[in-house]
Amino acid sequence: MASHATTLHLQPGFFTERERTLIESGPLRASVFRFDSGVCAVRLSNGAGQLVMLPFQGQQIWSAEFLGRDLTMRSMFTEPHATRNYLETYGGFLIHCGATAMGVPTATDDHPLHGELPNAPYQHATLVLGEDAKGQYIGLGGRYQHTVAFSHNYSAEPFVKLRAGATVLEVTLTVANLKRSEMELMYLAHANFRPVNDGRLSYSAPADPGHVRVRTSIPSHIRVKPGYAEFLARLAQSPADHHMLAPGLAFDPEVVFFIDYRTDPAGWAHTLQVHPDGSADVVRHRPDQLRKGVRWICRTADQDAIGIILPATAEPEGYSAEKAKGNLLVLPPGGVWTCNMEMGALNPAEAAEESALIERILR
Repeated sequence: MASHATTLHLQPGFFTERERTLIESGPLRASVFRFDSGVCAVRLSNGAGQLVMLPFQGQQIWSAEFLGRDLTMRSMFTEPHATRNYLETYGGFLIHCGATAMGVPTATDDHPLHGELPNAPYQHATLVLGEDAKGQYIGLGGRYQHTVAFSHNYSAEPFVKLRAGATVLEVTLTVANLKRSEMELMYLAHANFRPVNDGRLSYSAPADPGHVRVRTSIPSHIRVKPGYAEFLARLAQSPADHHMLAPGLAFDPEVVFFIDYRTDPAGWAHTLQVHPDGSADVVRHRPDQLRKGVRWICRTADQDAIGIILPATAEPEGYSAEKAKGNLLVLPPGGVWTCNMEMGALNPAEAAEESALIERILR
């Protein structure tokens, strides 16, 4: 089947407090509105669920709803705020992090928390209605150019594709080095699901200390409670102890794991949060593109979130630390880097099939 698509170039003037439909074809629909905070938003729906995305602020997926439930972390924010500060508008389902730096800055770093991409002001945003070999889809994309004299010049072009009736969305990001010299690149996909009490984590990596490592460093923006260090020591010895999300497990303020994945024959790694009813949340990524797997769990009175996997090019310890580890990618002049991910929800039958695939990978 030949691919074809209709593209609508979005302008901030399209967005008002009253939600309006811009394009519709069968179950695929896109409407636009502004939050009370003034942030522009696009609602994509496909008959099985919906996404709310921020076309001009980081191209974030602010919320995702499928299988009759909100997949998105619980946070202190009821809506996004118009700011570049990462922690002053934190609560989205998917946040692109990077690209000149990523992670928690140390004393030797001068980059913001998770870099410039999370709330980057996109100069271009496009709504796409199309069809390809897999069927009809609706999608949102855009382009952000980051240019700083004597240092950086690149473009970031994400695209989120939602197919008719699907509960799993397809995400791509392409970064192009616009300089005539090399570019160092760091990226992390901060996908924030809502944890489920008595949920179970299943993923295509052996659950031993050699493949699932606990971060022991404490970021400067968090404060720990008594017993936290002991909890980390226990998980370091027995990583599988975090697989069942018992309400009493103290992921407060957060616990981070670094995971070495195995893949299926097609090169995809798989991660599930299996719910007690048999349904699941899912992330699929390609370690040949995103070679580091980061898991982040935060369960507090004010935030309840689980990054079942945050696919990344490096660990989130900041530019200096990751450069010292040799974890930075380097794009040549004019070089282009692309990553592909899939994330969303699975019904019980689909979750059982995905679980069986994970078991086969681990044999």
